[in-house]
Amino acid sequence: MWDWEFTISILPLLLEGLKITLIATFLAFGFAVVIGFLLAIARRSSVKILSLPVKAFIEFVRSTPLLAQLFFIFYVFPKFGLVLTPLVAGVLGLGLHYSTYLSEVYRSGIDSIPRGQWEAAKALNFSKARTWISIIIPQAVPPIIPVMGNYLIGMFKDTPVLSAITLVELLQTAKIIGAQSFRYLEPITMVGVIFLILSYVSSLGVQWLELRLNQR
Repeated sequence: MWDWEFTISILPLLLEGLKITLIATFLAFGFAVVIGFLLAIARRSSVKILSLPVKAFIEFVRSTPLLAQLFFIFYVFPKFGLVLTPLVAGVLGLGLHYSTYLSEVYRSGIDSIPRGQWEAAKALNFSKARTWISIIIPQAVPPIIPVMGNYLIGMFKDTPVLSAITLVELLQTAKIIGAQSFRYLEPITMVGVIFLILSYVSSLGVQWLELRLNQR
């Protein structure tokens, strides 16, 4: 039977786990945003020695399970002298995994820019850096923000997998509570409720943002 008193008593612990989950999510997303953009630029490069390895890396990461990548980072890297904390390994694994998906999102945004924009920048003797900063990025990024928001939500919902590398995030906290109290119903259910509420509210925010951008 459901015990409300027990449920209320474990909320502070679950909120601590949620804090770790949110930290991991936003750090990994920030990492993915930066690396994804660099991968997108490298993949569009006309220099084959750069674009081909990047394309192979993207395909490899997207074709292998996130859990296997996390295990490799957390358990294999130490064999080469690189020991990472569970949080750092989780952020690195999630960030690299999602950066490959965001690179394709960036690429679609960049490819949507009319060729005339590039030619106009070249005619005005803009440097490549100025072309990207002043012309391409301001036009390519806004339309893809809603898609990036959806990936952020997806990343948030993938954070429970980090418990496999001993990160005490929301789900792992619930499992610890269950193991200590021999009551799994309340903590596991509350984890589901928390994920449902935050994911739903976030999806509404993304939809609102998409409507705002379409009205511009």
